[in-house]
Amino acid sequence: MRVTCVPLATAEVDNTVTRVVIILPTYNEHGNISRIVPQIFSSCEHIDHIELSILVVDDQSPDGTANSVKQMQSKFPDLHLISAVKVGLGAAYIRGMAYALSTLNADIIFEMDADFSHKPEDVPRLLQTLRAGADVVIGSRYVPGGSIPADWGVIRRANSFVGNLAAQLIAGLYPIRDCTAGFRAIRATLLEQVPFGGFRLKGYAFQVALLHELKIRGAKIVEFPVEFIDRKIGHSKLGLFDIVEFVVNCWWIRFRSSATLIKFLFVGASGIAVNLGVFTLLLHAGISKFIASPAAVELSIITNFLFNNWWTFRWRDFHGSFVRRALTSNAVSLGSLAVSFASFLSISYLMPGRAPAIAQVISIIPATLVNYYGQSRFTFRETK
Repeated sequence: MRVTCVPLATAEVDNTVTRVVIILPTYNEHGNISRIVPQIFSSCEHIDHIELSILVVDDQSPDGTANSVKQMQSKFPDLHLISAVKVGLGAAYIRGMAYALSTLNADIIFEMDADFSHKPEDVPRLLQTLRAGADVVIGSRYVPGGSIPADWGVIRRANSFVGNLAAQLIAGLYPIRDCTAGFRAIRATLLEQVPFGGFRLKGYAFQVALLHELKIRGAKIVEFPVEFIDRKIGHSKLGLFDIVEFVVNCWWIRFRSSATLIKFLFVGASGIAVNLGVFTLLLHAGISKFIASPAAVELSIITNFLFNNWWTFRWRDFHGSFVRRALTSNAVSLGSLAVSFASFLSISYLMPGRAPAIAQVISIIPATLVNYYGQSRFTFRETK
């Protein structure tokens, strides 16, 4: 997977006719749907070589959203509507994508909000970027040029920040900056590979789960800067259940794709055995503990690197030479040791009455996370 933050302007644009379907999930959007549909069609009317359809996936809105769509269909023959009982955003998108693929024969599918949080005039920009060579284009708030409303409060900003951080670090979506964005353009050939039948998500966590599925399939992902705008009509559908589901899903994604982490932890355990074994042997050989300790640490770092290089990360197309990876591994390992020692000192200071062994065990946790992230991100990073 490659992630970039700018449009692929130098790529050759495909001039074949492309069937584009924009999915608008709705629930009580009567005040917005009759305005946004004409604006989307208008913003795209001058784009060559596309057949544009809008698919409204309504969750049986009691405010008459579906009736508004039906009234517009005589004017816009490429406006489609499907309805079902309200379950959640994820369920709506799964229904919509299945319909777009099987019935509308889409080549490109958009995810987009119906409340004007996403500008209709940005649709051609995302489409151009996708047609220029990307597989997935994210309308991103968090790349240079993108923005969020200036009047967002601390809690709203914190929710967005923590959500993206959880998706990046827990679900493994780094280096994507806006993992929770709801404005995306995706090639249908990729969506056809996604096992939607195995999804157990109803709410906003679907966005992270889908992005993870696209990422592990090697999608070329581009983040295009957009201005996110707060809705003027209606109310946000995000609830407490969605937040809980989102966090749980990030951990579930990590659990399902944790084979590499498990291998890494196993190698780390073997490194501890090497460290203690060598340290003991050197002491019995009469070598000073001040020499035996760093020697044992360094040897465990070397053996860990060799095992990780040969086993844990062997499936990756490594960037750089073997020697460079070895030196980087050593630097990362020493950095994690520094984190461990700093954690040990902090815990010892904050909990002076606790046994030193407790502080030592706790300090291993942040050091392990830092070491895993550093080795995966820097030592064994893939060639782009």
